[in-house]
Amino acid sequence: MAGPKFKGEKGDSAAAAGAAAQRRDPYEVLGVGRNATEQEIKSAFRRMALKYHPDKNADDPVASDKFQEATFSYNILSDPDKRRQYDSSGFEAIEADSQELELDLSSLNTVNTVFAALFSKLGVPIKTTVSATVLEEALNGSVEISQLQLGKSVCRKVEKQTAHFYSVDITDEEAKMGLVCRVHSSAKSKFKLLYFEPEDNGGLSLALQEDSSKTGKVTSAGMFFLGFPVYRFEQNNSAAAAKDPDSAFFKRLDGFQPCEVNELKEGTNYFAVYGDNFFKSASYTIEVVCAEPFSAEKERLRSVEAKIIAKRSELSKFESEYREVLAKFTEMTSRYAQEMQTIDELLKERNDIHASYTNNPTLQRSSSSSKGKSPSKGSKSEDDHQTVKKEKKSKSPPVDETKSDDEATKNKKEKKPKDRIRRKKWFNIHLKVDKKRPC
Repeated sequence: MAGPKFKGEKGDSAAAAGAAAQRRDPYEVLGVGRNATEQEIKSAFRRMALKYHPDKNADDPVASDKFQEATFSYNILSDPDKRRQYDSSGFEAIEADSQELELDLSSLNTVNTVFAALFSKLGVPIKTTVSATVLEEALNGSVEISQLQLGKSVCRKVEKQTAHFYSVDITDEEAKMGLVCRVHSSAKSKFKLLYFEPEDNGGLSLALQEDSSKTGKVTSAGMFFLGFPVYRFEQNNSAAAAKDPDSAFFKRLDGFQPCEVNELKEGTNYFAVYGDNFFKSASYTIEVVCAEPFSAEKERLRSVEAKIIAKRSELSKFESEYREVLAKFTEMTSRYAQEMQTIDELLKERNDIHASYTNNPTLQRSSSSSKGKSPSKGSKSEDDHQTVKKEKKSKSPPVDETKSDDEATKNKKEKKPKDRIRRKKWFNIHLKVDKKRPC
């Protein structure tokens, strides 16, 4: 894996694409086959890390590149999910933003260590490895080992990037009953619990490790050697879970993997506590106890882990069903929103039409009504006007007294019979007749 970067730079995506094209097969880098076990992969990485570690090759850029390449390859092959993705689709299937940094703090300079500590405080998951110096000293048999009595606890403080080694002698009967090694820190220090296996040359090789985690008011780590497969559970990346909660849920149990060692052999066994803090020492209490008094807890643990394994296989089937139903639900909700919008638009259009009738001023309605009836009213007023004109004409100057009765009679016959008002007015005219004139 490339060295840690803490600053975003332009062109990172292009550089990443170019780097992906130049990467070698992780199996080829570590020198293992595609069917290699987890233990074989871990052992191969240890050998390369000890050989090419920057502490031993400070001025050798080739060794530094090989160390980074080996670390990157190990990060893929040691994670079951990433290994599965790589086997199926290669490097493209592995998302760069979901990969967790795994750093050897002893190889970082002060600036990078400060940045790593800051990112860790902000919640960015940064996995750390055991210092290559510690592993090399253990492999060479040059570490100091303290005797630890079964059932007795020891409280100590270990400096950062260093380790305290312990040996525990157990009988065959105790090994069959099972043992538990537990470490906790009331100061909430960050540490690693390590288990080493003896080598033929008298040295020790790392076989198992557990990172401390917060449990209540303390940080703790434990190893269980109970004679049956015991699983470790690694939490998924919280950043990836925030991006896609559904995928995080269905992959939640992918981090439930069996430990490489599930029982101890009689004789001497070796443990160590490694200070995993960035700047300060770690206070801890270590104790190895026989599992005989915890027979009920052993059976409960065996039962619940079997249920978790069964549930993990059920989730794979449930995910396909869930995705199918979710797609249908998304389609229905989309249609629901469209139908709701259509109905709202139709009702709004209807209300606008109603408003055109009810919201206009009364005066405009009256004027429009009068316009509609204007022809009949106009004709009526015009008739009245003509009638008045005729009446005025009828009120012309009084008839001369010399007019005869025949003219009066003639004028009377010319009047329309239907015009009752005019006839009435006609009869009201006072006519002067000269009675002295002979007929």
